[in-house]
Amino acid sequence: MTLLAPTLQAFFTTRLTGQFGASPHTVDAYRDAWRLLLTYLADVTGTPPQALDLSTVNAEHVTGFLSHLEVVRGNTVATRNARLAAIHSFFQYAAYRHPEHAATISQVLAIPAKRHRHRELTYLTPPEVAALLGAPDLTTSAGRRDHALLQVAVTAGLRVSELTGLTSDDLHLGVAAHVVCHGKGRKTRTTPLDPQTVAVLRDYTATLTDHTTVVFPTRTGTRMSRDAVAARLTQHAATAARTCPTLSGKTVTPHTLRHTAAMRLLAAGLDSTIIALWLGHESIETTQIYLHADMKLKEDAMNRTTPTGARPGRYRPSDDRLLAFLRAL
Repeated sequence: MTLLAPTLQAFFTTRLTGQFGASPHTVDAYRDAWRLLLTYLADVTGTPPQALDLSTVNAEHVTGFLSHLEVVRGNTVATRNARLAAIHSFFQYAAYRHPEHAATISQVLAIPAKRHRHRELTYLTPPEVAALLGAPDLTTSAGRRDHALLQVAVTAGLRVSELTGLTSDDLHLGVAAHVVCHGKGRKTRTTPLDPQTVAVLRDYTATLTDHTTVVFPTRTGTRMSRDAVAARLTQHAATAARTCPTLSGKTVTPHTLRHTAAMRLLAAGLDSTIIALWLGHESIETTQIYLHADMKLKEDAMNRTTPTGARPGRYRPSDDRLLAFLRAL
């Protein structure tokens, strides 16, 4: 009998944090998945989480938990798959520590991610970007901060965690202007800045006080939360929709701005491999979604193809009686 608790604790402290160096966001996501799973197992088996055996977390219970997420909690398939990924990661670690549970572990690892229809990619058009950038009130400190944040988001394509984590040391606004961001998986990358963004950041950072090093701080000088950025963006999108009606039909999130930056790069003619490096994608396959979303790119490709030469219209047989006589022989 092998208790689950020691192995799970070692997974979070040794595997994720010590060996993988996982980001706080990843640790939080895995933690939430296992809190939900342990609560479900306690309800199903009647055993408190600290007394659960590793063999209890079998394929039958994990499958039931995944169904519970979709049916009872109303989670999407994407959320269901994310929870399963957290479970799979733990069992890959447990396979080395407890080979005596190889049968149970292999059955859980064999549970596949569920296929689902991917939502259509949402991004902003140039008029919508202009309206959004014009929404913040530049007479207030919060408005100037939001305007600069939006400008960096739609041009540099940073993730929301990368935006909120920027410090004054990460900005380089001189020759070869760029920003250094600390991204997903604790990876650091350098992203160039265009002249307009540099001008906006210079004006904005000149108004910052010396009591904080955060580029986009709250009123108290601390780092903005993801929810705070999303709330401010929703507010500005609603304001921008008054002058740009197409925005009223779109759900604008922080990741929408990242998609917008990618589509701007694609429209400028950059290769998908360069865009992948720019955005910090782990695989170039992730960048392919922008190629599928760009209808103009598809239309341009169609215009470059050679016409088939077939004349439109419905086939009509000849009225020649002699030919008709020969065909009837």
